Amino acid sequence: MESAPAVFAGTVFALFGAGLVVWTGARTAHRQPVAHGARPVASAVLAGSAGVVCLALAVWCFGQV
Repeated sequence: MESAPAVFAGTVFALFGAGLVVWTGARTAHRQPVAHGARPVASAVLAGSAGVVCLALAVWCFGQV
């Protein structure tokens, strides 16, 4: 019963991180801006890094189960 919050948080982090990485990759592959009004390289790196951090948090949460 105590592992339910870890599973929920891990699932949320995994879905958000994977979605962010895929979305950033698709926008970058089509040469479209990741964030309007920001430098293209900086915004792609920041968004990609945030996605990878979320995936790492998901792995950590699932490791707590």
